[in-house]
Amino acid sequence: MSTTDDIIRRDEAYISPSIRIPFFPMAVRTGAGAEIEDWEGRRFIDFLSAAAIANVGHQHPRVVEAIRAQAAELVHYNAAYAYHKPLADVLEAIARIAPVPGNKRVALGLSGADANDGAIKLARAATGRQKIIAFHRSYHGNTYGALSLSAISPNMRRGFGPFLPEIYHAPYPDPYRSPHGAQAGRACLEDLRRMLAENVPGEEVAAIVWEPIQGDAGVIVPPEDFVQGLAHICREYGILLVAEEVQTGMGRTGRWFACEHFGVAPDMAVIGKALGSGMPISALVAGEERMAHWRSPGHVFCTGQNPVCCAAALATIRVIEEENLLARAAELGEYIMAQLRRLAERYEPIGDVRGMGLLIGVDLVLDRKTRERARALTAKVCWRCWERGLFLTFFSGSVLRICPPLVITRAQADRALSILDDSLADAMAGRVPDSVLARIQGW
Repeated sequence: MSTTDDIIRRDEAYISPSIRIPFFPMAVRTGAGAEIEDWEGRRFIDFLSAAAIANVGHQHPRVVEAIRAQAAELVHYNAAYAYHKPLADVLEAIARIAPVPGNKRVALGLSGADANDGAIKLARAATGRQKIIAFHRSYHGNTYGALSLSAISPNMRRGFGPFLPEIYHAPYPDPYRSPHGAQAGRACLEDLRRMLAENVPGEEVAAIVWEPIQGDAGVIVPPEDFVQGLAHICREYGILLVAEEVQTGMGRTGRWFACEHFGVAPDMAVIGKALGSGMPISALVAGEERMAHWRSPGHVFCTGQNPVCCAAALATIRVIEEENLLARAAELGEYIMAQLRRLAERYEPIGDVRGMGLLIGVDLVLDRKTRERARALTAKVCWRCWERGLFLTFFSGSVLRICPPLVITRAQADRALSILDDSLADAMAGRVPDSVLARIQGW
């Protein structure tokens, strides 16, 4: 029988070093709902959801059955050459929930990254313009187009250039760390206007690709005045606004898509991660007047539009609707953030708690005045949580990443928060050795 050590040994003998982020020596065997289990039978509450992928939980029976039934009937046929019903079903469902106004068209792919590539291509085709603007500390994926948009980690880009031309980056408001504080949104809008007036002519910009909440930057929720101002600038210059909802979509924030919290209807939406509950499927959604500007094979993949993936995505959408998971995410998110803010009253390193729904960041600092990141402490907290049965990771160096499946129960959430409480106490008291820092390096 396989063991965790055996799996890790064989994996590390062959896997590309470009793939795994160093966190825990753990091999996942199975999961159910908001819990996962390793090969020794140890169970963990999952506060990662496989990176905001398992929104309806692990092994949801309806998703599993949809996959099983479709695989028994038709595993695949290239949709460039023939129609199939699962594709028609899921296109209709995605168009219904997508935040783009008007009559919608949908282009399916395999990952959020290729959907972001599609957004670049479609924006250029639809507008006849070349320039694209994304934001500092954004993360959009690892294909060349998505990587060109991303601006969060030098390790993602080092040695890979040149990147796609005519892609520029503007500041994104971080109300917690910006020197402008509550005025961060206004300051970033001023910077964007200056960019469009002085060195990236607004009338030459095809699209602005925008994460409604910057996920991997540390759950950065922008001020509403920034979002409204951004939408106004796009209308003023005829720039397409692309809502990149790969991490924030599919109910994660308590709405189908995070842009809905700000009352903004984008020209395009990029969907991935949780759409297929782990099956490889993504979607680019735009109005039919935009989609009319490209033709096959402008954005099609031989294994895209896969019937099994389409069936999984359709089942995922139905589970979110029929199990009322949007309201559940909103309610449990408020509860968890309230409990985290109570912990902040007891633990000085908790500098900020922020987020929407079940996308929450807890920013750990060395000093609340300087807000210097507590990188080592954050790693030790996560390590001790893992030892105690909570799978919790961090990003942006010092931000605990809390994004459990939307089906997590109140009892599971309370247990997880209790583990986090004890782990903070242990790490702050020096009961987690420095030696773990060689194993857990984070993102």
